[in-house]
Amino acid sequence: MSTQPLKFPGTHGQFLAARLEMPRDAEPKGFALFAHCFTCTKNLRAIVRVSRALADEGFAVLRFDFTGLGESEGDFADTNFSSNVSDLVAAGEYMERKLESPRLLVGHSLGGAAVLHAAHSLPSVNAVATIGAPSEPSHVLKHLRGHEDEMQEAGAATVSLGGRPFTIKRQFLEDLEATRMESAVAGLERALLILHSPADAVVGIENAARLYKMAKHPKSFVSLDDADHLLSRGRDSVYTGRLLAAWVSRYLED
Repeated sequence: MSTQPLKFPGTHGQFLAARLEMPRDAEPKGFALFAHCFTCTKNLRAIVRVSRALADEGFAVLRFDFTGLGESEGDFADTNFSSNVSDLVAAGEYMERKLESPRLLVGHSLGGAAVLHAAHSLPSVNAVATIGAPSEPSHVLKHLRGHEDEMQEAGAATVSLGGRPFTIKRQFLEDLEATRMESAVAGLERALLILHSPADAVVGIENAARLYKMAKHPKSFVSLDDADHLLSRGRDSVYTGRLLAAWVSRYLED
């Protein structure tokens, strides 16, 4: 495959950094848009591997950094779950203008919850896949334990996540608590694939069961066996990409 650097305007006009993985020497079977996990970036090793495995199977994949993360402009402290959803919609609209409309949305962890919401604003999307996604975005609040009072009283707190400091504002908590998944999932009206590992110690397998129960057919679940939450082993992420390619092909037929 070939990798192309891109950038496009996000929710508030700041430029968001992206990479486009293209299959080599062939027209893409379809275009996919990938959303990374909470405080991760487009360059997380698993996201790169999944995207390139999809490209090897003939799909073009756009992966990008949400506002304030990685190489993207903006202040992470001013973002929330809703702004992530808006960034995804902005990415899809950029693809429609400059490349080709996305037919598949893929989201890892909190990015999985985000793509389930963003799909409603992207009519070109035929299929949505989640990897290790929580059944409610408020699941990430467990990473902020011990800082809630400071956020409520001072309006913000500095939290260490993955060994890096992030400023989290009270509005981030309020947005998470106001977001509900059931209506978004039940009204998806697209094919849904839920990928989750029973060994996931960050987002438990019970989240996959709840999402599956919320969803209407066509819906599918695939166990990622003993993979960890970040799909750290190459064989797990490559398998995920190949599986996504096989599954989505059914839903791209005209």
